[in-house]
Amino acid sequence: MVLTASSISRDNLKLKNFKLLNTTKDIQENLSNYYGSNGTLIIFMCNHCPYVVHLLDHVIGFCKKLKENNILTIAISSNDILNYPQDSPNKMNLLTKEKKISFPYFFDESQKVAHYYHALCTPEFLLFDKNHKLFYRGRYDKSRPNNGIEITGEDLKHAVDMMLKNDYKSNFLQYPSMGCNIKWIKGNEPKYE
Repeated sequence: MVLTASSISRDNLKLKNFKLLNTTKDIQENLSNYYGSNGTLIIFMCNHCPYVVHLLDHVIGFCKKLKENNILTIAISSNDILNYPQDSPNKMNLLTKEKKISFPYFFDESQKVAHYYHALCTPEFLLFDKNHKLFYRGRYDKSRPNNGIEITGEDLKHAVDMMLKNDYKSNFLQYPSMGCNIKWIKGNEPKYE
């Protein structure tokens, strides 16, 4: 595990449709099937990362509340499953059943989605507004495994509240997410930071 920070850039990145394996249903689907009318949250995650495991139960509940505001969630794993078989589509499917995850969990086999979004770590949170423009990229909150800080989701919640108020002018603080680096296929490592 290499502790890695996400970018916090809020450049002109927009949602882009990709067709991937939805491991929740075991079918190929368009990500656009799951865009919310008021916004879309994309989470880069995986099964085995201790930073994901630490937050996952709270994130699942948080995303159910987002859905009440017509903000939908899409989870994506881009990890190399040859070297990390615990992140395979079958194991992803089992995790969604075990945790009763209500949002789709897609497998980015080619890692092209991670490259498009400049994803670097798990978990990484990207919040897009109703016009499919990136509004927030950063951490869930300041809780980490073994740091004793309660999980609240306060950073992401604040971003959601600002977005729902159409507040694009306030320069609220954004902190990078921290977690395990995405497990890149050899030769497919990103050239961005």
